[in-house]
Amino acid sequence: MVVLRREIGDVLRGARQGQGRTLREVSSAARVSLGYLSEVERGQKEASSELLSSICSALNIPLAVVLREVSDRVAIAEGVAIPDTIPPDFVYQVGRDRDEDLAVV
Repeated sequence: MVVLRREIGDVLRGARQGQGRTLREVSSAARVSLGYLSEVERGQKEASSELLSSICSALNIPLAVVLREVSDRVAIAEGVAIPDTIPPDFVYQVGRDRDEDLAVV
């Protein structure tokens, strides 16, 4: 069974270590205790959306990138194939919706 908090923690730890940063550096920048960040990275604590945002900001990584990586990991674990491309009709509809929103202004 996939545990979402573990996948999130693994992605955050990988990003931090990839930058060659310590828990102390990132916890200070994110304004979260070192112990709590450690627990999040080990999948022992569920991070709120606000905390995830703060950690991502401290790592200079968009939250969407972290969530995409987590999503890809979960898909692999579940044996689900998710296409890397966005269907053209979806792009078209989103573009139309955006144009309509801008026209209202």
